[in-house]
Amino acid sequence: MYVTTIAGVLLTTAGTGHADPYAKPGPMPSMSPATLNLRYAAEQHEIGDALATARNVGDQPRVRALEALQQPGRRFLYFDPRGRGRAIEVVGDLTRARRVAVLVPGADTTITDFDHKAGKTWAAPGGAARAVYDQARKSGAHDDLAVVAWLGYAAPKTFSSDVLTDERAGEGAVELRKFLVGLHRVNQDAKVGLLCHSYGSVVCGRAALEGHGPGGDAWKQVTDIALFGSPGTTAWSAARLGDTRVWAGRGATDWMEDVPHVRIFGLGLGPDPVSPSFGARIFDAGPGGHSDYFTPGSRSLRNLTYIALGRPSQVTPSPQA
Repeated sequence: MYVTTIAGVLLTTAGTGHADPYAKPGPMPSMSPATLNLRYAAEQHEIGDALATARNVGDQPRVRALEALQQPGRRFLYFDPRGRGRAIEVVGDLTRARRVAVLVPGADTTITDFDHKAGKTWAAPGGAARAVYDQARKSGAHDDLAVVAWLGYAAPKTFSSDVLTDERAGEGAVELRKFLVGLHRVNQDAKVGLLCHSYGSVVCGRAALEGHGPGGDAWKQVTDIALFGSPGTTAWSAARLGDTRVWAGRGATDWMEDVPHVRIFGLGLGPDPVSPSFGARIFDAGPGGHSDYFTPGSRSLRNLTYIALGRPSQVTPSPQA
């Protein structure tokens, strides 16, 4: 193992030498209104198989996480237990929703902390999706909204060289655009808002920069991109992200403010999305820290929910904007 430092970020490299005990997922039904319930059932079967493996190998953190994913009423469009794991969960009715919010999480997100992260449910993808859906219910609009917790890529570790480049984000962007194609087949009328946290904003940025690449027709459904706690997107301005409304916000105590927003020789992720020169719509993210954007009752959650619902006039701007 060796440890070094680049641009103030600690990097650790170590080989584990252990074979992954979890199996590759089997074939899945394609995404369509007719096969959606079959897909939900197939993914629950995959979760059950992974849970049996976790019990056999004594992986107790994974056992607890997978038992939670198997709770009645939960619906997954994708599940892969290999490595740090991937999962895509739906909250709400995907086929009838007028709006679909897709939450793209950042670094250090794994299957093990899909529901709880740092002791907070709302800091994890599954908990954040429910927080947005519950906030929409308070405004009487939850019937119009479905929320997707999209851990569809291999999120990097914070203390690794991967967070200094957009390589993982490029891979994630391809998967995100594929997912949007499937979503388009399920509901061609729904408009989409991307809620992109931390390194997830790099994924969203790369997906938007693809322009008229694969999934171009499905991408037209995206009306809003919200970047929060963002290290950058690799784009030099919001205008480069297309015709969508681009939002940006950062909590007053988010440590991301102290991260250099540069890009040189392939390192770094570009300008700060909350800087005036970037050109995003700056929303009030409140006083919270890097993991607090979906805190129940917070200004940040309220504004992110309005963005998800496609209600720009109800989003409160940052006092510093």
